[in-house]
Amino acid sequence: MALRLERDGDVLKVTLARAERRNALTVAMLAELERVADALAADAEVRAVVLMADGPDFSVGMDIGAMEGGAMEAGAGGERPALGVLRRMARQGARTLRAWLEVDQPVVCAMRGVATGGGACLASVADFRVAAPDARLGYGEVRLGIPLMWNAIAPLLALTGPARAKRLVLTGALLGAETLARWGLVDEVADDPEGRALALARELAALPPVAVQMAKRSINALAHALGGAVLHADADQWLLATLTADHREALAAFREKRAGRFEGR
Repeated sequence: MALRLERDGDVLKVTLARAERRNALTVAMLAELERVADALAADAEVRAVVLMADGPDFSVGMDIGAMEGGAMEAGAGGERPALGVLRRMARQGARTLRAWLEVDQPVVCAMRGVATGGGACLASVADFRVAAPDARLGYGEVRLGIPLMWNAIAPLLALTGPARAKRLVLTGALLGAETLARWGLVDEVADDPEGRALALARELAALPPVAVQMAKRSINALAHALGGAVLHADADQWLLATLTADHREALAAFREKRAGRFEGR
């Protein structure tokens, strides 16, 4: 199983359990994460959630190997699926992030090692992030010749402000835990991020749940009021970018472990 769910009293622990692939995400994992988040709306016993991962890394983002061999690539006949189908498939990440952003219960994310791309996006929609000293986070999409999508710029911008969001998204750089804490992407740095995240979740779970959940929803509604309206076309931008020569060159450079040569085409 790529996800593991465990109850600890009134706290639910959701673990990315694909350590052998550094918790690289697949479309099926995103759909399952969306279902888990949606199910929390009907669970009155869970009062807080900890999102964590097995292994040394939180998540290295989407599994590029699975994407290259998956439904979004040309099939045996040399053609991609119909554009309308591709557009709907490309919106799965945004649906998953929206589902987690709308979880009523407080969500605490425990991070260690690398969280990049989709992994960074997932961490950004938690209410709090506790990072190990070795944690590094970044948005590496630009290095693959594609823009950040999943409507993920909105939560990043809410945490860091525009200049720091641009620094992360435009450079694709991985930043360390102390810098992430200064920039507002990490709330605490702890040697045992899972233990500290669980302790914080228990603190939140002990409070009056209706008041906690109402306050969270009000803050999120204000912080993310324009996100969906402004970023509604980011999946289409991503699809357009995947047709460029620069994207093909970026993938080739990634596979061959060399610097890319980009021409703006």
